Amino acid sequence: MEHIQISIYVLGLLIALALLFDFMNGFHDAANAIATVVSTGVLKPQTAVAMAAVFNFIAIGVVGLHVATTLSKGTIDPKVVDHYVIFGALVGAIVWNLITWYYGIPSSSSHALIGGLVGAAVAKSGTGALIGAGLLKTVIFIVVAPLLGFALGSIIMLIVAWVFVKSTPRKVDTWFRRLQLASAAAYSLGHGGNDAQKTMGIIWMLLIASGYTNPADAAPPSWVIISCYAAISFGTLFGGWRIVKTMGQKITKLKPVGGFCAETGGAITLLLSSLYGIPVSTTHTITGAIVGVGSSQKMSAVRWGVAGNIVWAWIFTIPASAFMAAVAWWIGTHIM
Repeated sequence: MEHIQISIYVLGLLIALALLFDFMNGFHDAANAIATVVSTGVLKPQTAVAMAAVFNFIAIGVVGLHVATTLSKGTIDPKVVDHYVIFGALVGAIVWNLITWYYGIPSSSSHALIGGLVGAAVAKSGTGALIGAGLLKTVIFIVVAPLLGFALGSIIMLIVAWVFVKSTPRKVDTWFRRLQLASAAAYSLGHGGNDAQKTMGIIWMLLIASGYTNPADAAPPSWVIISCYAAISFGTLFGGWRIVKTMGQKITKLKPVGGFCAETGGAITLLLSSLYGIPVSTTHTITGAIVGVGSSQKMSAVRWGVAGNIVWAWIFTIPASAFMAAVAWWIGTHIM
């Protein structure tokens, strides 16, 4: 494989930009991990984000590196990767994240990054630069992840309702205020495990293209793994407060028992996806689980208009970030 010629300063700038995206991913998606536990009143926001950040980092020793491998070697042809493509992909994803954060829209940082890669690669080399199998898996799970979250959230809610059918509401509330701590921690574990690896894959891709890492290596360097998990954890610690209200209360009103079921369904989906190397959206997953919990009680408990607006954001994320990345790629070729 022919390596690109890139100065150490440009390489450092792009790695810093990737870690900034990782930080923003945690900042943007913190709401996904803490919205239910905060909205149900189980934890105060500051305590919730601290717990989420810790479990984001702990994921480093729990899940493998399958998602990083998929993103670095299974989305676009490694031959087209250069500093301009990486710059365009990151800038496109960051701009889309800022827009959706500002308007409080829980879009997917993961799909913004994938859209950024697609847009920059196509801008450089056309559609032949795309790896169909890897992208198809990602696109399929745009639908599968929220549906799996929906199914698991509603099934767990129905099981809990059957098990505790003779318990008083006060007793149920007491039990699930405690259990929701465990489910929120598990969800944060899945969030960190899946999302940190996406930035890891980008940096790994850049290091391989520039010749700093052997493409035959089974894993990126340790410093890349640690810095990516640290960046997303710090991002989570600062939190994405604008999105908490949408996720925790606008879709459906949640009690601790509902929060537990949604988080547990979401956590199972994320951990399974990470084990199989599928880069899924944590936003899509938890939204599907929340809707599943709400609809298992009664269909009118879900504000379908809010849920519909979120779905539209999902649909536009990849093409919007791809367009922005293509523009950023063109700008990068003139300024770098």
